[in-house]
Amino acid sequence: MKVLKFGGTSVGSVDSIKQVIGILENNLATGEKIAVVFSAMGGVTNRLIEIGKMAASGNSEYTEFLKVVEERHFVIVRGLINVKNQSSTFAAVRGLFNELGDILKGVSWIRELSTRTMDLIMSFGERLSTLVITEVLKSRGVAAEFCDARQIIRTNDTYGMGDVNFEITNQLILEYFAKVNALQCVTGFISSTKEGITTTLGRGGSDYTASIIAAALDANSIEIWTDVDGMMTADPRKVTNAFTIPSISYSEAMELSHFGAKVIYPPSLQPAFAKNITLKVLNTFNIGFEGTFVQKVANKKEFPITGISSIDEIALVNIQGSGMIGVAGISGRLFTALSNNAISVILISQASSEHSICFSIDPKDSLKANEVLNQEFASEIDHGYIDSITIEKNLSIIAIVGEGMKKSTGVSGKLFSVLGKNGINVVATAQGSSELNISVVISKSDLSKALNAIHGVFFHSETRSLNLFVVGVGLIGKTLLEQIKNQTKYLREEKFLNLNIAGLSNTKKMLLDPDGIGSEQWKERIEGEGVKTSLPAFVQRMIELNLPNSVFVDCTSDKDIVQYYNMLLDASISVVTPNKVANSGTYAEYISLQRTALKRGVKFLYETNVGAGLPIINTIQGLMSSGDKFLKIEAILSGTLSYIFNSFGPGIRFVDVVKEAKAKGFTEPDPRDDLSGADVARKILILAREVGVPLESEDVKVTQLLPENCLQAPTVESFFDELIISNDYFATLQANAESNGEVLRFIATLENGKAVVELRTVNQQHPFYTLSGSDNIISFTTERYKDRPLVIKGPGAGAEVTASGVFADIMSISSYLG
Repeated sequence: MKVLKFGGTSVGSVDSIKQVIGILENNLATGEKIAVVFSAMGGVTNRLIEIGKMAASGNSEYTEFLKVVEERHFVIVRGLINVKNQSSTFAAVRGLFNELGDILKGVSWIRELSTRTMDLIMSFGERLSTLVITEVLKSRGVAAEFCDARQIIRTNDTYGMGDVNFEITNQLILEYFAKVNALQCVTGFISSTKEGITTTLGRGGSDYTASIIAAALDANSIEIWTDVDGMMTADPRKVTNAFTIPSISYSEAMELSHFGAKVIYPPSLQPAFAKNITLKVLNTFNIGFEGTFVQKVANKKEFPITGISSIDEIALVNIQGSGMIGVAGISGRLFTALSNNAISVILISQASSEHSICFSIDPKDSLKANEVLNQEFASEIDHGYIDSITIEKNLSIIAIVGEGMKKSTGVSGKLFSVLGKNGINVVATAQGSSELNISVVISKSDLSKALNAIHGVFFHSETRSLNLFVVGVGLIGKTLLEQIKNQTKYLREEKFLNLNIAGLSNTKKMLLDPDGIGSEQWKERIEGEGVKTSLPAFVQRMIELNLPNSVFVDCTSDKDIVQYYNMLLDASISVVTPNKVANSGTYAEYISLQRTALKRGVKFLYETNVGAGLPIINTIQGLMSSGDKFLKIEAILSGTLSYIFNSFGPGIRFVDVVKEAKAKGFTEPDPRDDLSGADVARKILILAREVGVPLESEDVKVTQLLPENCLQAPTVESFFDELIISNDYFATLQANAESNGEVLRFIATLENGKAVVELRTVNQQHPFYTLSGSDNIISFTTERYKDRPLVIKGPGAGAEVTASGVFADIMSISSYLG
């Protein structure tokens, strides 16, 4: 024997009911005895509630709404029953609507709608759907009978959610089913008192009906047919990577259901639990999928948690005061007062000092709770033993559930870590000693972000996402997007990582799409769908989207963009950039960015500020973190100047080398911008700050490379003329160096807290002597690398290596957040 239950979406249309009929016929063909429970058609119960309230308010338009509901049922009859057999079903349906119309007319006359009357009005949803489907089955030759659950399920007179009298109910069910042979089509959700007055089992009570009947008949299993592929690891409407849980225990299902999982109704598990009956959660629209098995003991799982559930909106009540410490009975009085006023508590958290108790409730009960508790503790409040009672709204609860938590260490640490790294504040938390559930209360605005972040961390075999917002799609930005496109398949298959381009901006247009712009069609989309660029609007929208694992990637050299870095970091959005402006501004601004990132638990990464893709800053930070001390840094940090002085030699005019560098695209349009050493000064300033030397830009001494006549030339052309005039000056520098067995190098040095940028000569023993091409090179002399300095050398410029460095920073963030 098994009991099947079909939800509202399963019986909501002609096509869906055809699916249901097929499932029932397949079951009947096996010869196994079954009973089936039906919910009201999807949305009908809500509409009946609305119609009842309209009638009670005297709004006569309720009759039009009622006609719409009636026609919806007639559509099913016309679509599934032959014309010659429709009349009797139409008559039965009209009879029920006439009865309902009379009730509503009475409500409209007396302008009162009691909970008892609302139960009766709501009962018509299940009565109508079950009647129609029973007649459809009969028209197809199935021996089916309509069963009004009010005949077999008895409750007390608590209308809205009746308490089942199981002793009487079980006896009635056994007696009823002993006398019938046909397939019983049972109305879900509804029941009656011993006087025969209609009651209901609470919203979602059709599951409960199926469980009550199955337990009374000692059924082998219960099948809950719905519109999803079973119980999911999280709400798929909020977490796109959620997937079906193949097997789950009763205890886990109860916890998930209590904290918002809507696939099954919590009380429905209780009769099944008592009789050790297996529940199967199946999809009416995907009958080949195995769904979820809910059993006393679940199969072993791959992950430490089974699922994540949430309640979208709760209110948090906090009672505190020094007068509560050591006073017995406070909690008893508190929860008794709430119980006596039918206020249900969802979560409880109490400080070990007994100084405060906080608990969450349904927001609609918050005013009542405030009134009840102020009345209960009036004396303590008057005497100052208890502070005023506070109620905080716009909060949500997230619960991670799983029996595997008790066997896995670090689950709570991982939970709070991922929340912290995404800037999500935990207002309250609770964990039972059974280690089955850890619940946290957070801001409602952070709910979706938190669910996705938690799911990505705990269900790591599923693809995690990093949401990238890229500003600047010129040479570096465009190259970065190309590199991401080329690595997409590898990252998804090998690293289970999806780099989601959620925002793009260039100087003309910007586009934000949390679902992803795509690294392949980004040009077409930003051109076709983008709006006029506004950096403030771009930043504000990025913050408003509040996506988990968000990263702002600034691929520009724009001085205005850096003003938003602090705001972004403070909003728990990591920042990656090759833009040197922020870190070479004032020392106070540099420290502010570092501290904000640290405080918010996000990353501010700028490896490409110095040396493009070379691991310079990461090396410094690693050495500093491990306790090493920097004695001296020497560096050639300009690819342009490196090329010029590596190429300048005997018989070669300095002006020709500079012209060649310009022709190759190594220099700025005006080469004096490179030859001034200003860019090198910014880079050594950044390195100085990284090793703990608090320099300002004016503290960096730059020895002028060019003669005054070259600097004062009014145009680039005249600058080159002046270089020709000054040829002897540069030739003499080169000749003097060569006579000493040395070469010219433009070097930045940090030593004894002082930074100097100058043209120097180095001999063959110096690591910079053999430098060639446009490479950068840096030498670290530290306490640990005192005798033989640590040297890093390689390309220090170019779109490919710079974009690669930015990409590496992004991957570093993915590892940190994952």
